[in-house]
Amino acid sequence: MTTNRRKFIAISVAGASTLGLGVAIAPGLRLIEVAQAEGAAKGASSAVRWGMLVDSTKCTPGCDACVKACNEENGIVEQVADARQGSQWIRKVDLKNPKGGATHSLPMMCQHCAKPPCVDVCPTGASFKRADGIVLVDRHICIGCRYCMMACPYKARSFVHQPLTTQAPEVPRGLGCVESCTFCVQRVDKGQKPACVETCPEGAMLFGDLNDPNSEISRRIAQEKSTQVRADLRLDTGVRYQGI
Repeated sequence: MTTNRRKFIAISVAGASTLGLGVAIAPGLRLIEVAQAEGAAKGASSAVRWGMLVDSTKCTPGCDACVKACNEENGIVEQVADARQGSQWIRKVDLKNPKGGATHSLPMMCQHCAKPPCVDVCPTGASFKRADGIVLVDRHICIGCRYCMMACPYKARSFVHQPLTTQAPEVPRGLGCVESCTFCVQRVDKGQKPACVETCPEGAMLFGDLNDPNSEISRRIAQEKSTQVRADLRLDTGVRYQGI
């Protein structure tokens, strides 16, 4: 889609909304393209690799502010009888050192791997990695086979088991699709931080460009010890942890 066509669509959607008309103005037009008609023209750049650094020593046990922020930002509000069937893009994990007994609480989400196994096993290409390192699911071609869920060593993906009646305008979701943390890509593309990072009351989560040696996240990783969960898999995760 050209820049001119994106602008035309954005203007047309605005006009249609003002007049109370439908916004299905082009066959096959994706919701995400409408929501980001202007910003999407810039595209993702391989010069940037978005990542997150979590300081587990600042993460308070029992605090779920990041989970609530994620749910609110991405429209994850559905209720299910079986909690195992609910969508969860980020969850809190409690760790205990069997030797010293030290405990840590940390958020666990899609690790946005440089070599994502979910992408390798997807038969349709619905699971993909953007040039800037963000791993996403194209719900238009996801067939719900759940191979990616089995391949993910972090149990970071969820399957939508029921019809959705309430959605965030910029975060299209759908019955029968797999989904996971997107680093709040709709915010990142506007120059904002993920909702969990902005909401964390202890400032335990840091987001930035791993490719920029002068970024705060790169400086922290260079100066202080950090860990990749399941580093033995050599997936080169975009999410790093301190204190574990």
